[in-house]
Amino acid sequence: MTEISEEQPRDVESITRVLLAAFPGDAESRLVSALRAANRLTISLVARVPAGDVMGHIAFSPVTVEGATGALGLAPVSVHPDWQGRGVGQALIEAGLARCRALGAPFVVLLGAPAYYSRFGFVAAARFGLVDAYGGGEAFQVRELAAGGLAGARGLVSYAPEFSMFE
Repeated sequence: MTEISEEQPRDVESITRVLLAAFPGDAESRLVSALRAANRLTISLVARVPAGDVMGHIAFSPVTVEGATGALGLAPVSVHPDWQGRGVGQALIEAGLARCRALGAPFVVLLGAPAYYSRFGFVAAARFGLVDAYGGGEAFQVRELAAGGLAGARGLVSYAPEFSMFE
């Protein structure tokens, strides 16, 4: 069984190891470190194996968009390759979205594979007049968390300044 909990200071090194193993380069690891240093990790959860080792991580940080406040961006979500395909990512996403809802976030955006994220209720953000700075197209998606959470939101969704490394 996967245990999901808030990131603790003792988890930072393990999170870095998971990010480096899960992605081809170090950009995501640098991003999470920069968000942490800037105090912009609104939600940072880890998944642990029964022995207590970190096997996955998910981060949510603030985004801004005209007509909305409190929206969050999901990025990145990572699972160590030894644990991929076992529902760890799904558990992290579901727990993360529940935390976002509990914080009162009106919606969450992400850049990711539509075929994967649609199972969590994400749809193309363009359907709501939202765009991203990265040219994500159909991969730029949104999930409304509160009824009417997308009402009034429109235009460019801006991620935290730390994401500029991806522009």
